[in-house]
Amino acid sequence: MDQALLTFHNQLAEEVQVFYTSDYCYKCVYQHLVSVKPNNRNVSVVISTKFTLTVQVESQPRNVTLCRWSQTYGEVGHYSVWIHMSEETSNSSCTHTVDKRPNNAYLPLLVAALLLAIITLLFVLGPYVSRRHYTSKFIKTICCQGPQYSLDNDKAHACEAEQNTVKAKPTRLRSLDTFRGFALTVMVFVNYGGGGYWFFQHAPWNGLTVADLVMPWFVFIIGTSVVLAFRSMQRRGFSHLQLLRKITWRTAVLMMLGFCFLNYSPRDGPLSWSWLRIPGVLQRLGFTYFVLSLLQTFWGQKEIPLKMYHWWNPIQDVVLYWPQWLIIILLETLWLCITFLMPVPNCPTGYLGAGGIGDNGLHPNCTGGAAGYIDRWMFGDNMYRYPTCKDMYHTTQPFDPEGVLGTINSVVMGFLGMQGGKIIISYKGMNFHILCRFLAWTVLLGISAAILSKCTRDGGFIPVNKNLWSLSYVTCMGCFSFLLLGAMYFVIDIKGWWGGQPFIYPGMNSTFVYVGHSLLGFYFPFSWEMAFQASHWEWLFQSLWGTSLWVLISYFLYRKKFFLKI
Repeated sequence: MDQALLTFHNQLAEEVQVFYTSDYCYKCVYQHLVSVKPNNRNVSVVISTKFTLTVQVESQPRNVTLCRWSQTYGEVGHYSVWIHMSEETSNSSCTHTVDKRPNNAYLPLLVAALLLAIITLLFVLGPYVSRRHYTSKFIKTICCQGPQYSLDNDKAHACEAEQNTVKAKPTRLRSLDTFRGFALTVMVFVNYGGGGYWFFQHAPWNGLTVADLVMPWFVFIIGTSVVLAFRSMQRRGFSHLQLLRKITWRTAVLMMLGFCFLNYSPRDGPLSWSWLRIPGVLQRLGFTYFVLSLLQTFWGQKEIPLKMYHWWNPIQDVVLYWPQWLIIILLETLWLCITFLMPVPNCPTGYLGAGGIGDNGLHPNCTGGAAGYIDRWMFGDNMYRYPTCKDMYHTTQPFDPEGVLGTINSVVMGFLGMQGGKIIISYKGMNFHILCRFLAWTVLLGISAAILSKCTRDGGFIPVNKNLWSLSYVTCMGCFSFLLLGAMYFVIDIKGWWGGQPFIYPGMNSTFVYVGHSLLGFYFPFSWEMAFQASHWEWLFQSLWGTSLWVLISYFLYRKKFFLKI
């Protein structure tokens, strides 16, 4: 899978050397692929089909480049390259032929998307069809909605009381639960392999894939939830001490879950000290939650003062929280200063590259720049040992994507989520204003990301990089988050066109699903030893199957009203 066979036929009278590099690898040194003996010798080699490859053929005795080309090869395809003398130019040339046509690697994905679309359509049309067989529900609805003129006053008053109770019941922001569930469902899918497709895995270094979108969405949702939940508790009279107890307890539980879980191994047991890792996803989420909760506890607003007109009313969701903004600006200034001004031994100041063979191989031990240096100084080997850049960039230094320096920008990302919650609170009942502000933040953050990255993957001032949680990555993810939450808020909470199913179910039991899918993902029935590993079909089926099981489990827990809360 994701491989092709490339055969070189050397018809020259001299030996040739073949080198290659991936076009996704930024300024990478060419790597040796194969040597081909002279006089009609041939050598076959397996190559990757994930990214476009640049291949270069050189004459060994003369050290001259004979030919060079860039091509994206197809999965399971067989290709031949004939190295010979051109009769027209009397120079060496390379001719390409296809010996076996490649498979369509995206056919399984297309079939899966079509089946999911059909299932979605059935779930949408199902309720309308079933209503014809349950006319009693219509009668009950009519009874409770229209004016009642019944001789049985007790029944009439009971029906009216039931209607008033429903109206008085506080509504939950279903779009936020749906957004959380959607992010969690995508996370489960990519953690279960994503069908083996490279774009469902994390980017090697700079750039974005589907897997890189998920965690910032979670952090954004944490910020929004903090504002909505803490305002409710503050209005109910919770003291600062009570809030601090709740914050500390939840943070400690999240960090302990993350520490024990991330060091879990089916071979070593719950605490796998053989591959101890101190940073982690839940640890970062817990710390981010702690900082955001402190901001909202001490500098939040219990009530929005709108009794008289002030010049800042149109931007009250920003001005009323100026102490929070000041702290966030100071934190981001700290990140910028450490990232671009901190001296790192034997590395350029402000280096943001992957090291290894990247950047022409000049900085092999500088993976992550200041961020990597700080983590290696603090944690030593107790950090992530297989960073996403290891295979492509041939790095030797450990690098943790949940390191210390990136946590600062995780707080900034969560604060953008808090801004979304403030907009919902400040302009409650004014849906047009809420949507306009969501759109304004989407445009502002999108423009910021475009400027910082220069709309390129590697050539910007600050490239979009999930491993570093760079500033451009935060602004880009903030843009997507405001856009998605605003769209779901419009469709679910304003128009009521969609109830959020099925994503709302895992969204309301996110801790249970996240921990459960991680601990049980290697066991049946969530996964099994695949018999057909040469294609994406079984791998994609397994990823979708495991994800669907967790959505189904969360649905049953929802029906049983079981919600794991910390």
